Amino acid sequence: MSTDAATDAIGVRLLPELSSLAPAHWDALHDGRNPFLAHAFLSGLERQGCLREDWGWTPQHLSLWRGDELIAAAPAYLKANSHGEFVFDHAWAHAYAQHGLDYFPKWLCAVPYSPVTGPRLLARNDHDRRLLVEAMAALTQRQGLSSAHVNFHREDEDALFGDDWLQRSDVQYHWRNPPAAEGPAWRDFDGFLAAFDHKHRKNIRQERAKVARAGVRFRTVEGGDASEAELALMHGFYLRTFADYGNHPALTLEFLHHLARTMPRSLVIFLAEIDGRAIAGALCLRGGDTLYGRYWGADAALPGLHFETCYYQGIDYCLREGLTRFEPGAQGEHKLARGFLPTFVRSRHWIGHEGFRAALAPWCREERASIRGYARTLAAHSPFKQVD
Repeated sequence: MSTDAATDAIGVRLLPELSSLAPAHWDALHDGRNPFLAHAFLSGLERQGCLREDWGWTPQHLSLWRGDELIAAAPAYLKANSHGEFVFDHAWAHAYAQHGLDYFPKWLCAVPYSPVTGPRLLARNDHDRRLLVEAMAALTQRQGLSSAHVNFHREDEDALFGDDWLQRSDVQYHWRNPPAAEGPAWRDFDGFLAAFDHKHRKNIRQERAKVARAGVRFRTVEGGDASEAELALMHGFYLRTFADYGNHPALTLEFLHHLARTMPRSLVIFLAEIDGRAIAGALCLRGGDTLYGRYWGADAALPGLHFETCYYQGIDYCLREGLTRFEPGAQGEHKLARGFLPTFVRSRHWIGHEGFRAALAPWCREERASIRGYARTLAAHSPFKQVD
C-alpha cells in the first residue's frame, strides 16, 4: 500500500511470531500503561505454549514500515474458531455456514483470552493508525478471509474506523475511585463503604466478616517476590477453576514464570490462607493506574470467599497503591452490588461479503440500542447513595 505523495511508501509485513521483532520497537508504539500490550506479555503467550494453531490461534501480527522504521502495528491472529475472544459471533458463523460460505478463518486484532479494553492501533499518530485500519481491510480481502475484527479497542480509537466497519458494544463492571477536590475520593476501604447506601454497605461488611471468622487471612504477592511454590499454587487454582467448568486451560505454569521474570511489577497475586495453607488465589495484572483481575480458583467452598479474593482484596490493593481503576473481568451482574459500575466496551468488524455486511448493520444497531437500555437499567440499581 502507499500513502499520499508527501510521504514515503509504506510497507506491510505480517509477523508470524512477535519474537521476530525487537521488544523496544514494539513497545515504543504504546505508552506502556496497559500490560496486555507489552511485547513481553504477547510474545510470552506464543513462546510459553499458550497459543496453538490446533486451538484456533495462529499469530499474524500486522506491522507497517516506512523503510526500516516500524511506524505502526497491531496484535493480530488468524482464527479458526471464536474461542477465547469474549465478543460472540457464533450466530454470524452459523449464518455463513447456512449459506454455504466459510466464516473461518477470520482475522482478529485482540489480546488472546483477555476481554480488557486497551490500545489496538499502535502508532504515534492518528494518521498512521488510519493506515493500519486500511491495511486490515486490504489484507482481509487479499487473503480471501471472511472478515476482520478489532475487539476491546479504546473509545478514542473509534473514530478511526470507517462506516464500513460495523460497531458492537457490551457492558462490563468496573470500579473507579472518582477524583475529588483534593485527590481520589476514597483513601481506604471504610471510606469506600461510606459512599454506599445502608443495605449494600451492611451486606459487604457481613460478607467480609464471614471470611474473617472462618480464619482466612490474605497475602499479596507481586511478581518479583513470587516463589516457584507460590506460582505453582496460583496455577493450580487456575486449573481447578477450568476443570470445574469443563473448559480448556490455556495459560501454562511456564507463562506465569515468564510474567514474574519479565513483568515483575505487573503480576499481582492474592492468596487466601488458613493456618498458613493457601486455599484460594486470584491472579491480576497491574497497569499504569488500573488493576486487571483475570483468574481465580479455590480448594475450599466458604461463604464470601470468591467475593473477598476476587473483588475486595483488589479494591483494597488499589486504595493502598493509589490505583484509580479496577477491572475484574467480563460479565457478572453480581459485581454491581459490590461497587463495580456498568462500563461500555467496544468492538469493530469488517465483513467482506457485502450482502452479509448490509444485513448485519441493522442487527448491530439494534444490539447497541439494547445494550444502552440495559446499562441504563443497571445504573438505576447503583449501590451508592443518591446525590441530589
